[in-house]
Amino acid sequence: MDKLSFLNKLQIDDTSVSFFDITRLTGQGFGNINRLPYTIRILVENLLRKYDDKIVGEQDLQNITNWQKSYDSPVEIPYHPARVLMQDFTGVPAVVDLAALRDAVRDQGGDPAVVNPLVPVELVADHSVQVDFSGTSASLSGNVTKEYDRNGERYTVFKWAQSSFDNFRVVPPNSGICHQVNLEHLGRVTITCKMAVEDKEITVAHPDTVVGLDSHTTMINGIGVMGWGVGGIEAEAVMLGQPYYMSIPEVVGVRLSGELKAGITATDLVLTLTQLLRQVNVVEKFVEYFGPGMQHLSIPDRATVANMTPEYGATLGFFPIDEKTIDYLKLTGRNREAALTDGIARSCGLFYDDSGDIEYSQVIEFDLGSVEPSLAGPARPQDRIPLSAMKQAFGDILGCRYERDTRVEQVSTFIDESGCETTRKESCHAAAKRDIEIVMNGKPVKIGDGSVVIAAITSCTNTSNPHVLIGTGLMAKAAVKRGLRVPGYVKTSFAPGSRVVSNYLDNSGLTPYLEALGFHIAAFGCTTCIGNSGPLNPELANAIEKHELNVAAVLSGNRNFEARIHQQIKSNFLASPMLVLAFALAGRIDVDLSCEPLSWDPNGEPVYLEELWPQNSDIAELVSTHVTSQAFITEYKEIFTGDSHWHKLAVNEGTTYAWNPESTYIKRPPYFDNFSRVPAPIGDIQGAKILLLLGDSVTTDHISPAGAIARNYPAGSYLAERGVTQENFNSYGSRRGNHEVMMRGTFGNIRIKNRMVAPKEGAFTLKMPAQTEMFSYDAAMQYLAEKTPLVVFAGKEYGTGSSRDWAAKGTNLLGIRAVIAESFERIHRNNLVGMGVLPLVFPSGTDIDSLGLDGSETIDISGLDNMVPRKKLRVTATGRDGKVTSFEVIARLDTSVDVSYFEHGGILPYVLRQMLAQNKA
Repeated sequence: MDKLSFLNKLQIDDTSVSFFDITRLTGQGFGNINRLPYTIRILVENLLRKYDDKIVGEQDLQNITNWQKSYDSPVEIPYHPARVLMQDFTGVPAVVDLAALRDAVRDQGGDPAVVNPLVPVELVADHSVQVDFSGTSASLSGNVTKEYDRNGERYTVFKWAQSSFDNFRVVPPNSGICHQVNLEHLGRVTITCKMAVEDKEITVAHPDTVVGLDSHTTMINGIGVMGWGVGGIEAEAVMLGQPYYMSIPEVVGVRLSGELKAGITATDLVLTLTQLLRQVNVVEKFVEYFGPGMQHLSIPDRATVANMTPEYGATLGFFPIDEKTIDYLKLTGRNREAALTDGIARSCGLFYDDSGDIEYSQVIEFDLGSVEPSLAGPARPQDRIPLSAMKQAFGDILGCRYERDTRVEQVSTFIDESGCETTRKESCHAAAKRDIEIVMNGKPVKIGDGSVVIAAITSCTNTSNPHVLIGTGLMAKAAVKRGLRVPGYVKTSFAPGSRVVSNYLDNSGLTPYLEALGFHIAAFGCTTCIGNSGPLNPELANAIEKHELNVAAVLSGNRNFEARIHQQIKSNFLASPMLVLAFALAGRIDVDLSCEPLSWDPNGEPVYLEELWPQNSDIAELVSTHVTSQAFITEYKEIFTGDSHWHKLAVNEGTTYAWNPESTYIKRPPYFDNFSRVPAPIGDIQGAKILLLLGDSVTTDHISPAGAIARNYPAGSYLAERGVTQENFNSYGSRRGNHEVMMRGTFGNIRIKNRMVAPKEGAFTLKMPAQTEMFSYDAAMQYLAEKTPLVVFAGKEYGTGSSRDWAAKGTNLLGIRAVIAESFERIHRNNLVGMGVLPLVFPSGTDIDSLGLDGSETIDISGLDNMVPRKKLRVTATGRDGKVTSFEVIARLDTSVDVSYFEHGGILPYVLRQMLAQNKA
């Protein structure tokens, strides 16, 4: 196949741009493009452009152009996203690995400067700021100072990367939230690259696609950019030019009709859709919005809906490119991208056309006019509560009549992305409603069950939407004029996702009214939504603890799992910024704001929500006047520069990173120790010992280090030995740039069940042959010293949960050569291969029990030479009594690329050898 025959040209302003015209595939032996959802068309363009008959073959193009509504078994394709988005918490290991890769090139006599991301990478430092200070004009400066005090060591590696790598940009702290910055500035919608064609270089335009190290990367779907969250190993692979293997998805179409009624916000809409789509079950599917109602949703409204895609379980929540997309690009100062997108999308079938006959796996009808004011909680984003039902709902909550448990994947992802250390109580105890009196700041106040103690206008979900924020400002103005105040026990905070927000609120004259009610800007970053809500007043915290009060938080975020917003708050409700302000004024969650007063003015007159709620026309007038292109251009022109704190960070600006041997946060990883330019031949695994014998549904939470670091576990001992006090241990997530901490925490979950030490739970195993019980890490290190390879046995669904890079990296560093399970979660299997660990599956009907394994056996695995995809291998287990059990397994190396990664010891050594060969170092 000659892919160049599908190249087309277009004149954009004064520039000639080439693009791959997917509409030409129809009638050329491929499927009908016009029947395909827009998301699938983007994948078609990707595979056509990347076709090389090696990694991307003609069969891959056939598979995607002949997309089916459902698949009996997965069909994988090699997808090449155009760029990578990172946040500071999950981005640390990727930057550390790049730095180590440069060291390895240098150590091999090469030029370390050749190591750079092969696709654009943007890291936004947004996940570490905490609301230590709130309610004053000094809140922002105080929180940023503390942020640098806590995280300066991690930030130095980002600052070094910013100056050292090509194709790598850093948005410093105190600038915004990665998803809002991506939506308003970084997203291209249509991107260009250089391509060599017949001895000349041409400019090729193609859809902007992105993978991000945060699950809410989907927010960018609101402007027609395909993007979703992945794990660290997948992101590193993309960064280094490798394909991202994905199963061709089902695509659920949501047909929107009607329009939102006056007074209904995009938050009400997304909470309603989240509830609906959870019930429909769109888990791991693409969701694509279409229909006449789409035209009544602004881009910020669409972005709000796309942002909460993980909460309704889908991979994508996609809005195709249309006129509103083009207008939004112009509004946000991206005129070149607007012209490019308008021309290219219309020319190759990617511009929304409601006259087409697109096929979907399923179509869901949704009337925008059916949405009513809503909140969601107290513990799951999909549990929507109509505003009028809140009073009754809280009565049910006090009686423990609500669902506390969310999906493992959601909580797992949350902990991984936020580094949250808090845990909820194991059970809920029903209670009668109580009120008690305490003294706060020298004044008596009454609090009780249902008191709102945190009210946070936070998160990119809603602070990207000028309509709801200006609406909140107008509400604040009306409340101040009525003489209303927020009760003193309510911790108020405002953390916008970009500095453009403060620009238009200042210029519209609304900032003083928000501040009069305690909503001073406390940060430009993720705060309350990821658990960085900061401390409560000590007297308040003591009363909650002493009386076991069920108090509430109201936030304009996207997640509300129990104890995640704050350790002491059981009931957490998602709501629009306008309702956050309303419940802050009320000071209670158990009130029906549809008919009851939210407060009383100084004259004793009741004040109702409808009296404060602004008219849509008033909001629209201020948005039109103050949300301008100039505002976006002004705030984003210096987005990569940073503030005075950033400028004061001292870093070595050399080509290689200057590792600090005393650091307990950043360490050079050992992936390239004893590296050779030619990979050693793959031999059979002989004399291996079993480190763990596990059951079904072992999640990445069980495998990967997460949450708080226990003092008496190996990672805690490591830190204590280096003079780190327990109160400064921080979470595993904050130390994921230090492999010494992370490998000690691998398989370190206090609830992991290793059958070798049953019924005991936790990070323990038996060291053979003496059968000495010890920490799994300590046993692994003893085996490593003895040069004994290790294996892990498990049951079904091994590696479910969020895609955690350290679940595979830790496995590798412990010396585990293979994992033998009944089945694997797809992404974790990919990650194991990416780290050079061999995933093996039992044949049907065979498992640990049928083989009679107890963990004391010595394991041999033969047939590893001349590896091919899904090769059958032979495992021999020799018991202590000499009994030999032999069985067949299948190597879950599913593609030739998988085989190459495994033979090279993982993605990183594979890429290093490619770099050395290409640069003839």
